[in-house]
Amino acid sequence: MNLDFLKFWKARDPSRVEGMPAPGDPDWERALINRMAAEFLRDQRRARRWGIIFRIGILVYLLVLAIAYYADGFTDSLSAATDHTALIEVKGIIAPESDASADRLVTALRKAFEADHAKAVILRLNSPGGSPVQAGYVFDEIRRLRAKHPDKKVYAVCMDACASGAYYIAAAADEIYVDEATLIGSIGVRLDSFGFQQALDELGIQRRLLTAGDRKGLLDPFSPLSERDRDFVQGLLDNIHQQFIDAVKTGRGDKLKGGDDLFSGLFWTGDESLGLGLSDGLGTSSSVAREIVGLEEIVEYSSKRDLLERLTDRFGTALARGLLEIGAQDGLPRLR
Repeated sequence: MNLDFLKFWKARDPSRVEGMPAPGDPDWERALINRMAAEFLRDQRRARRWGIIFRIGILVYLLVLAIAYYADGFTDSLSAATDHTALIEVKGIIAPESDASADRLVTALRKAFEADHAKAVILRLNSPGGSPVQAGYVFDEIRRLRAKHPDKKVYAVCMDACASGAYYIAAAADEIYVDEATLIGSIGVRLDSFGFQQALDELGIQRRLLTAGDRKGLLDPFSPLSERDRDFVQGLLDNIHQQFIDAVKTGRGDKLKGGDDLFSGLFWTGDESLGLGLSDGLGTSSSVAREIVGLEEIVEYSSKRDLLERLTDRFGTALARGLLEIGAQDGLPRLR
């Protein structure tokens, strides 16, 4: 130990050397070491206290989230004990594992139709579309449930967008309501891909693709697309498109007035859709429940994500999930 270290220690906190033996005293170094050890232990205890406080804060935060999550369900349960209008959200990309997956929507639909006090069902749609398979599942289930419960009407309420696969689902409802500025329609099918063959040729890169089956490499972006393959894929898209058209005609029937243009993939505003027979009137979920159903009390039946999924969303995985949902559609037909 030396005097320079003592000066540093005293400059840091003069009170730390009070009561210390004078430099040169045989016990001075031992007293200084003891004082430093005591300060170190004090700092450690302070750090542990803050660590405990932080952990308690996290625990309280999780507890509040859990209470809020289950309180929503408890409130809905109380509301569901009286006559009400059931509400189901169809929001975002219609795809497996998404909020608007067939599994989630079908589960919610069955609960709403089987609830004695749910006198009607509103589908509130805000989606650009997605998987034709998922949309078809939901369309068929709505039709089945309507036949099983003929006294329970289904109303589709379209918000910002009700396009393609979302309209596929809406067509199964008894009536469709829109806002004047809603974008609605887009009755068509698309398949996205890229072609890099020319770029590979210019760079002098040779593509080596080995297959068992002379057409197994269909739609490979690094291989040329032959007319034969193009015709085959176009036939698939036309087939899916016809299924979509048949579903819309089944759901809307004689209400449709727009001719073949309705099935060209074009879309219109909600105001224009009224004259084309794509929708039945202007309205929101609240106005439909109040004025059409006659029950202003609305209870949501949407299949909600569990608490863990909600927490992970709050920590940033919602964006990653959305990108995966969109990316998972690449190379597959989409109603968008």
